Amino acid sequence: MFSLILHRGRRSRELHQWRNLMKAAPVINLLLPLQNASPPFTESFSSTTTTDLLSLEDERKRKTFTVSYLIDSLGLTTKLAESISMKANFSSKGNPDSVLKLLRSYGFTNSQISSIIATYPRFLVENPEKSLRAKLHFLKLNGASSSELTEIVSKVPKILGKKGGKWISHYYDYVKEILQDQDKCFFSSSPKQSNRTRNVSVLRELGVPQRLLLNLLISRAKPVCGKERFEESVKKIVEMGFDPASPKFVNALYVFYELSDKTIEEKVNAYKSLGLGVDEVWAIFKKWPFLLKYSEKKIVQTFETLKRCGLTEEEVRLMVKRYPECIGTSEEKIVKSVETFLELGFTNDEFVMIIKRHPQCIGLAADSVKKKTEFLVKTMGWPLKVVASTPIVLGFSLEKFIFPRCNVIRALVSKGLIDEIPAISTVLTSPKLKFLKLFVEKHKDVSADLVSIFTGDSSLID
Repeated sequence: MFSLILHRGRRSRELHQWRNLMKAAPVINLLLPLQNASPPFTESFSSTTTTDLLSLEDERKRKTFTVSYLIDSLGLTTKLAESISMKANFSSKGNPDSVLKLLRSYGFTNSQISSIIATYPRFLVENPEKSLRAKLHFLKLNGASSSELTEIVSKVPKILGKKGGKWISHYYDYVKEILQDQDKCFFSSSPKQSNRTRNVSVLRELGVPQRLLLNLLISRAKPVCGKERFEESVKKIVEMGFDPASPKFVNALYVFYELSDKTIEEKVNAYKSLGLGVDEVWAIFKKWPFLLKYSEKKIVQTFETLKRCGLTEEEVRLMVKRYPECIGTSEEKIVKSVETFLELGFTNDEFVMIIKRHPQCIGLAADSVKKKTEFLVKTMGWPLKVVASTPIVLGFSLEKFIFPRCNVIRALVSKGLIDEIPAISTVLTSPKLKFLKLFVEKHKDVSADLVSIFTGDSSLID
């Protein structure tokens, strides 16, 4: 079943061609040939599978424990608890208990604690005496009442992410001022009104939600503290049709506020020089406003790096239209991505196909790609070329999405209910209801067991 996994000879040839290509690229200075390359994918299976699977199982147990803890201790929804567990997880309740005890001692309710933890899951695994108590104590010493402290910090937990007492107090006062004024009506003609308060009022009237307003107050760029520049920026954004309720509205505000018209024109011209029309540039900007945050040098370098990966100029332009975030990907990360796929046995042509079909793959972490590819090929038996033809699956969560579906399929095969593993697209890209209809509801005699497997009980797999 695994005979289609590519052999060492082809892998070595592809890596050799890739290194020679990168060495020949004069615009790239940071690309170094691989040193002490790891064993090819086919040879590393036998030596790493057991360890990797144990590691995955340990991580799964930690996440399961974390989800249960958060649901039981704070009454979180399963969805929110699972989201937090993806960023910070633990296997015992000692440290998180200390964190919750500390926050409750300051008067935070479970709902307010949930807001803080959702923003900073890492607090659950850090020493609360070092990460939390000092900051909360500083705010209390500077005159914050218990009710003010809990309201403001829970509404803008990012205050706790600031370093240094001066900055924590500074941003705390910003937010406090706006919260106190939020029920009042301000007009820009008021002589006593600060720029910050007036500008926040303007954004509120436009429909920018409170959560985005409060985050604006603690940003380093301070786009709500100016006057003429703020008004000009907001006018441009509104005229372009940005939805005030969307984070993209705020992101565009950052860009227009920070960059001069001349600088913006220079960056648009950089994209024009690479074959994009002005209308196309602004269409991409509406999709991802940070498109104009990068220097002309960075824009050109990213285009050149992607071309040297094997993409044509037109393919690079199409990639930027579909996934503009790729402009911000470092040269090192792009090269690491290529090397990761080649080391796993994919050919250079297959790698090009992967990023053409699902550009987001260029930014995936190497360890994540390796774990997912190993599971899909070694455990499920899908050839590498099949994975390459459906690269969107590499962006799915291994624990939350791939395992549940694939475990159902493995159970069906082990019980003799289906003869072979279905196509990867049928298993992993079908809508949830269609998947359940095809592989769970259809087998009524064991549907209860299959549902249990689908929801996470892998012990039922033979």
